[in-house]
Parts: sequence; C-alpha cells; structure tokens
Amino acid sequence: MIRAARIGWLAVLLGAGCASALKEPPPIATLQREPTGTVPANALLQEAAEEYEKRPDRAAVRRAEGLCLAAAQADESQVAGLVCAIQAKSWLAEREQDVKVRTDLAVSAVQAGQWCLRREPTSVPCKFWLAVALGLQARDRPTTVEDGLKRMAQLLREAASEAPGFEEAGPERVLAILLVRAPGWPIGPGDDEGGLVHARRAVELRPGYPPNQLALGEVLLKNGQKAKGREALLRAVELAGGPPWSGNPDVTTWVADAQALLSR
Repeated sequence: MIRAARIGWLAVLLGAGCASALKEPPPIATLQREPTGTVPANALLQEAAEEYEKRPDRAAVRRAEGLCLAAAQADESQVAGLVCAIQAKSWLAEREQDVKVRTDLAVSAVQAGQWCLRREPTSVPCKFWLAVALGLQARDRPTTVEDGLKRMAQLLREAASEAPGFEEAGPERVLAILLVRAPGWPIGPGDDEGGLVHARRAVELRPGYPPNQLALGEVLLKNGQKAKGREALLRAVELAGGPPWSGNPDVTTWVADAQALLSR
C-alpha cells in the first residue's frame, strides 16, 4: 500500500552498545495519538494511504500514522495497520530534527514492529519494517547499536530470502546500505564487499527503481569504484526524472541524496 521511502535513513554510530534493542512493547493503544472510533479497518487503511501520498506534508503523514494504528486496533487479525504505522513513523523520524521526538518515533516504530511479528511471525513486511525501525533506533540510542544492527541484518536476510522483490527489492537494498555503513565485527555486521553483493542483487531484481541505483552508487564508492559509482548515481537521477517515478512524493529526496554523493 505505502511505498518505501528514502534509503538514506541509517546514521550508524561507531561506539559499541550492549543493551537489548528489543524490550517488552506497550499495548498498541498507547502507541496511538488519537482515539480509534468505530471505522472499519479497511476504510482506515485507505484513508491512511491517501494521507501518506501527500508527503512531504508532515501533518498528513502524522495523520496517516494515527489512522494506521487505528486500523491495527480495529482488526487484530491483520498486520497491515502495523506495517503502515511503522512506515509512517520511520518517514517522520528520518526528517525530524528534535532528538527526543525522533527517538520516540523510532522506539515506537520498533514497538509496532514487535507487535507486527507477534501477530504474524513469518510476515516479510513485518520483518522488513522492524529492521528499518531498529536502524533508526540505533541512531539515537547508541546502547542498542550492537544488538540492534545484528538483529536488523538477520531480519533483512530473512526477508530477502523469502520475498526478494518486496518493496522494489527493499531487503537487498537496505541490507547493502547497512553493511557499508555499520561498524564491522565484533561490534556490528559491517562488510563493504558483502554490501556490494546485495546492492548488485537489488539492481538485478529491480533495475529501474532509482533508490536501487542510488544504493549501488553509494556502495561502489565505498568499495573504491568511483567511476562505476558515479555512473550508478547518474542513472538514479535519470530514472527519477522519468516515468513512472517523476511523480513519486519522494523523488526530490532521491535526487538530493544522489547529488550529495556525487559532490563528494
């Protein structure tokens, strides 16, 4: 329903952390900002998707977040509401400047991800978006870096194995970025060469998706392949400017991320 946003969300800290990245999550009702009412879950999810499509309007994304959580409460048999709540929380956290607000969003996204997997332990969307949330949490809670990034890598590997094309090859793309930004053993799963394998796999699966080319460009640069890296980044910009992606709400972010890497 809601497409994955930018890939430049992970600011990994180099200091080791020793706290568990996952704690007992509070009830879903406490993660929500507004009352649920009696609207059916499907109607709430449709309205949430419409609000999320209004990004970069942050107020609209906040409304989408609340509607997603309301849907999760309205129908406890499904995970779609929790999945879209994590997406909305993650999008907001990526763009939030206030550290406390950003941390709260990331932590609540992790908690929603835990509930998601409790409802459906084999769900690829739950695994993928919990992984994203763990990366965001690690940015502002350094004590969770060691445990969180290792859990993140495992969840992404599982998602990539079970549904390689999910979110336009999202598990492979995000895993590639994680591996080149994370600290290496024994603190984290960092592996520049491994990141290149996964970035190439993402492009093989969905070559026309701009963030996959963007990820490949960043990973190639990290592996010392400057010419090929620039080529992939320019390809990302080219793809972003044409159909079907030119009208995507996140296209300006993709282009800005590519230009930032090209300027290095």
